[in-house]
Amino acid sequence: MRKYLNARLKSFRYAGAGLMFLLKSEPHARIHLLATTLVIITAIAFDVTRQDWLWLTLAITLVWAFEAMNTAIEHLCDLVSPEQSESVKRAKDVAAGAVLIAAIAAVIIGIGVFSPYICALI
Repeated sequence: MRKYLNARLKSFRYAGAGLMFLLKSEPHARIHLLATTLVIITAIAFDVTRQDWLWLTLAITLVWAFEAMNTAIEHLCDLVSPEQSESVKRAKDVAAGAVLIAAIAAVIIGIGVFSPYICALI
């Protein structure tokens, strides 16, 4: 049992190292961190409902997950094919496009969640 728990703990350390690498190496990840922080602060300030928190959490999670996968794909492509390749370029572009789709969806969700709170102030 102890061996199993140690292995799981190692897995969390690897995941944490991956997230730290993501934040240190990717400027877009730092932009996502700023956006995440602003959304959380705004949600707290507006005292959003539990359901609104769920939507915001989903949006934030999707953007972060896609950004992490994009970074992993980019690094793997660079390792497998360090020379210029149209296929590698397309793979990287599609992965970046997935992040863009998630970010646009997050903005739409954010507008949907925060609009009633903002309108109530006006």
